[in-house]
Amino acid sequence: MKKTLYYNGPIITMEEDCSKPDGDVCLKDAGVLVQDGRIVFCGPLSQALKEAGNDADLFDLQGHTLLPAFLDAHSHFTSYANSLLQISLDECSSIQELQGRIKTYIQEKKIPKGKCLTGRGYDHNQLNEHRHPTKEELDMVSPENPLVISHQSGHMGVFNSAALRLFHITENTPAPAGGTIEKKNGVLTGYLEENAFMDYLQKLPSASFEEFLEAFRVAQKRYASYGISTVQEGMVVPSMIPFLKALQKEKLLQLDLVAYPMAQAADGILPEFKEEIKTYNDHLKIGGLKIFLDGSPQGRTAWMREPYLPESNDKNFSDNEKMPAYPADNSDSASEKENYGYRGYNTLSDEEVYTLCKKAVTENLQILAHCNGDAACEQYLNAFQKLKEEGYDIASIRPVIVHAQLIGKDQLERAASLGLIPSFFVAHTYYWGDTHIRNFGRKRASRISPAREALELGMPFTFHQDSPVIEPDMLKTIWCAVNRRTRNGITLGSEQSVSVFDSLKAVTINAAHQYFEEKEKGSIRKGKSADFVILDKNPLEVSPEELDRIRVLTTIKEDQILFDARV
Repeated sequence: MKKTLYYNGPIITMEEDCSKPDGDVCLKDAGVLVQDGRIVFCGPLSQALKEAGNDADLFDLQGHTLLPAFLDAHSHFTSYANSLLQISLDECSSIQELQGRIKTYIQEKKIPKGKCLTGRGYDHNQLNEHRHPTKEELDMVSPENPLVISHQSGHMGVFNSAALRLFHITENTPAPAGGTIEKKNGVLTGYLEENAFMDYLQKLPSASFEEFLEAFRVAQKRYASYGISTVQEGMVVPSMIPFLKALQKEKLLQLDLVAYPMAQAADGILPEFKEEIKTYNDHLKIGGLKIFLDGSPQGRTAWMREPYLPESNDKNFSDNEKMPAYPADNSDSASEKENYGYRGYNTLSDEEVYTLCKKAVTENLQILAHCNGDAACEQYLNAFQKLKEEGYDIASIRPVIVHAQLIGKDQLERAASLGLIPSFFVAHTYYWGDTHIRNFGRKRASRISPAREALELGMPFTFHQDSPVIEPDMLKTIWCAVNRRTRNGITLGSEQSVSVFDSLKAVTINAAHQYFEEKEKGSIRKGKSADFVILDKNPLEVSPEELDRIRVLTTIKEDQILFDARV
């Protein structure tokens, strides 16, 4: 029976009593005793030493801070691993720089002619040109290799001419519902978005099995380096099944992985994972189902109740102008456009959303819905309101509103009454806050990720990074939630800021609740799993400006060290 005593440093337990004014937010002169991967004691050091006896390993914290390990409330683990095999276009400041990275990659990797290439991470909002590249600009650096580049949001991207030919996409190819294939003056630009982009993205030739498994290993280490012990696969499609099976067979998973099959394909996926439904098997668990209802606010495809502000630059769309989809689904009438302006669009009909939500409730499976815009949130809430009126117990499956970026206060109140959980991508305040001001105006942009309103409603909200959209950096996210500062230094909606402690709850005990694992994870308490993170500074004692400069020193899963920055 292995025993370990953690001592000689502040211990932030994240237990509910810690949030009370006279509660011990941070235990001092205390110890945590672990036996066989589970916590058996947490309290005064003198008593912990007695409980430990003479046969416990001593883990000296050396004054550093011990917390429960972070839980990733929403990301795409497979996509993150896959991104490690792609051309990185993160932080490109111009189309010329983007072209240079692609050209360098092809030369340095000695890519043979005809091999299909993918790149990811560009953001047109951060490019000097403030637009997406064209197929001709990609052709200049990749004339003989099919090339597809993904926007940082993952909701749109550009195909070069060879890639368009590979998939037989022509000016006459119809776009699927909830998607767009762009044309200007009757000619393809190479730009696709939402369902059109995602449908073709899934058809891209993949890397070798061995390359993927190595990428999974690296991805797992990256997550652990940020203090994370539980990660999410945010949308499983059928092609992922063999890779998830291989992770189990090869015993590669050290972190817990919670996977959510795409609801529309669930009947073909769930039978492959009967033993994993709501139960871990070799660190893999099927948590429920996933749907996505709209797009990206920074990409102007999130579905809104009120119009976007007009774009200041040349619009990407001319031949196939994006039409408003609220209040009438996918209406393309001239009067609708004139009366309502451009509001983004939905990806599923009301009936489809209701049917998939009903499937989740009747099969007792949690469901996660990607909802950035408030019109998408409305569609999701209406489906559950109808199900509640039909007598279904909605709160029992803890549905999640993923992102909830522009959810209205009226909608948060409805969500609270229905038992839904908002999971905020609060780092948007920094990464795209300035873009949201341009797209929505200062007043509406200030309500991005309204965590304070959720807190006041008593909702157990969570935070996430939607990796690979951004790195799964929990401490940067906490900095964003507390400071709400944009790249340009604007404080965006200080009234929606939450405390450091409440931010920590969003990535520990609240995230454990979202996963139905609050009895196992998310706090340091007798009987729970010994999943810890050790930080070089106490986040409750540093200034708000310093939060993103705190370093993760060690990540521990069930008393086993998975990451150690000091080695």
